[in-house]
Amino acid sequence: MATKRDYYKVLAIERNASVDDIKKAYRTLALKYHPDRNPDNKDAEASFREATEAYEVLSDTDKRKRYDQFGHEAAGMGGQHNHANMDDIFASFGDIFEGLFGGQPGGKRSAKKAGPTPQRGHDLAQKIEVSLKDAYLGCKKDLKVYHFQKCNLCRGTGAKEGSKPTTCATCHGKGAQLYRQGFFTLSQDCTACQGRGFMISNPCSECRGQTRTQQYEKLNVSIPAGIYENAELRIVGKGDAGIFNGEPGDLYLHVEVLRDRVFTRRDNDLITTMTLTYPQLVLGCQIEIANIDDSKETIKIPRGCPVGKEIILEGKGFARLRGGGRGNLVIITQCDIPAKLSDEAKTALLAYAEKLGNSSQQSEGGLSGFFKKFLG
Repeated sequence: MATKRDYYKVLAIERNASVDDIKKAYRTLALKYHPDRNPDNKDAEASFREATEAYEVLSDTDKRKRYDQFGHEAAGMGGQHNHANMDDIFASFGDIFEGLFGGQPGGKRSAKKAGPTPQRGHDLAQKIEVSLKDAYLGCKKDLKVYHFQKCNLCRGTGAKEGSKPTTCATCHGKGAQLYRQGFFTLSQDCTACQGRGFMISNPCSECRGQTRTQQYEKLNVSIPAGIYENAELRIVGKGDAGIFNGEPGDLYLHVEVLRDRVFTRRDNDLITTMTLTYPQLVLGCQIEIANIDDSKETIKIPRGCPVGKEIILEGKGFARLRGGGRGNLVIITQCDIPAKLSDEAKTALLAYAEKLGNSSQQSEGGLSGFFKKFLG
């Protein structure tokens, strides 16, 4: 009779190994030498049986204690084990093989689900358009959201009033059924309850047992002052309702800021242009302009103001969403060049050009270039 190998060496574990270590070692060997992975391989089958025998002894506290004291000749361990064939092995250690081939981690499903499990609803996303003025001032916007809402009739239970879900008689609340295929133990969702572990025998007439229904909801949303292009606003609890009274998801609004005919945005600055006459640029002036919120601002144009100069009014731009304060209002000067002149205006302009001289030269403000184009 062949000498048996030490069970600890068979499983490649230390003598002080924990129960979890023993199970982990056996699972590794069982997967390696499983007959379905090694068809018609007698050596693999022998190794599989040897590992199973070692696991049977070392996983049992009493048997392990006797084995540690007396070795293989301990009572009940003289080589007579209760596994005449492979089916006996799979029947005895089904939890191990369920874990290897389709079961939950650890090989054991919960004995029974307590009933319907609340599940959080999905988050939703929607686009919202605002004008640049609304982005500057902040506003309220009305919108419609088509989403799941908790069923008002059954209040999210899915069942008719006076009834409640019952444990599935097919899977006994486990949510899964086990099947034997060769040496494998396979697990799949219970077809009777779709893996939920419970049945709703008397479903609600409104939601038909789904606990929620799809409906439109009108929302009035606050858009904060200073909101910017591609910003995302989160509206808590306005996504899909949860299942079986689970927490609702959130609604995310993707902000698109519409273009304005007069103003643009640069970071937190509000940008606009102002067209002035040549005399206003040369001599300077004070002028009143309207901001995007229709408030009036008086600005001073300095003498000899070049075209393209940025005149800044501090704190008149967009509100900063982070850190507080505001950006600036930036006015960029432009010059009004008339396409037609009266004879009197043309005479006066030519006289002025004679005073300046007709030679074209580069200047810091670019005014000589301006007159060259004008007089050409």
